Amino acid sequence: MRSQPAWSADHLAARLPFLRRRALLIQAVRAFFLARGYTEVETPYAVPTPGEEVHLATFATERVSPVGERTRLWLHTSPEFAMKKLLAGGAGPIFQFARVWRNGEGSDLHAPEFTMLEWYRPGADMASLIAETTELLRAVLPPAVRCRGIETRLDGVERLTVADAFRIHAGADVLATADDAAALAASAATRLRENETWEDLFFRLLLERIEPRIGRAHPTFLTHWPAAQAALARRDPADPRVAERFELFVCGIELANAFVELTDAAEQRARFEADRARRHAITGAPDWPLDEDFLAALESGLPPCAGIALGFDRLAMLAAGADRIDQVLWLPA
Repeated sequence: MRSQPAWSADHLAARLPFLRRRALLIQAVRAFFLARGYTEVETPYAVPTPGEEVHLATFATERVSPVGERTRLWLHTSPEFAMKKLLAGGAGPIFQFARVWRNGEGSDLHAPEFTMLEWYRPGADMASLIAETTELLRAVLPPAVRCRGIETRLDGVERLTVADAFRIHAGADVLATADDAAALAASAATRLRENETWEDLFFRLLLERIEPRIGRAHPTFLTHWPAAQAALARRDPADPRVAERFELFVCGIELANAFVELTDAAEQRARFEADRARRHAITGAPDWPLDEDFLAALESGLPPCAGIALGFDRLAMLAAGADRIDQVLWLPA
């Protein structure tokens, strides 16, 4: 029997309580940022360069000019590059509800097209961004949220470095074994799988041993990632082995990813080229030009700043008590 479409009366009625909560959440988030002096912006979705992220697959499209010239474009996976160009131009603190696309994704927590809430503040550091993110959660969510069988109270937060998380939950020294897969496997008392790289093992341990244990009783900010895992973040001046990046987990769900932004154009170019080589080796994905416009913005003087990308649909799941992302999408794919 053919299933009913997502717009059918029965299917829509089942989602309407979640969707109405989503609509109220948008209003609350917008009010939060406007009250703090942020400006809401909109940047292009179809771009000539979608970024150099190694593990994200893109959607290709094409622009045809009035005279028939054809230009290949991609639907962006994040508005990050565009928003930091605006920061370099002097836009000041900005936020955006952006539709973004990531090909090949689909699960109870993933959709190929979804909404990303991103915000950037000149002069912010990791501590102030964590504080502001905590204030946002407490302003737009109830004191306790429940999602996928886990209840998280927002009256306290946990801050945990990646190194401490690996030591506590995986029994491993992730920094001392950097780039040495066999050493990391021995430190974690696990067997290295065939052709498994250090990065593969890092994420396997993160997924199997760490993520199931954080962001449960209270939100967890997982901070100070190994420098190789933070392509757009500044290295920590106190410890160059790590970068000033954090991820946020609530109800056991990864909710956000944040950086103290790298502002050095030469270092950023080198990281782009290294990520491009890794992407080609792993996926053979189609190529696009380096974002020279973004690098020029860095060269012009991106101010010291921090920014964060938060999955708005997952935030709506927390607000509404939904268990699947399709419950908070008006017309799920």
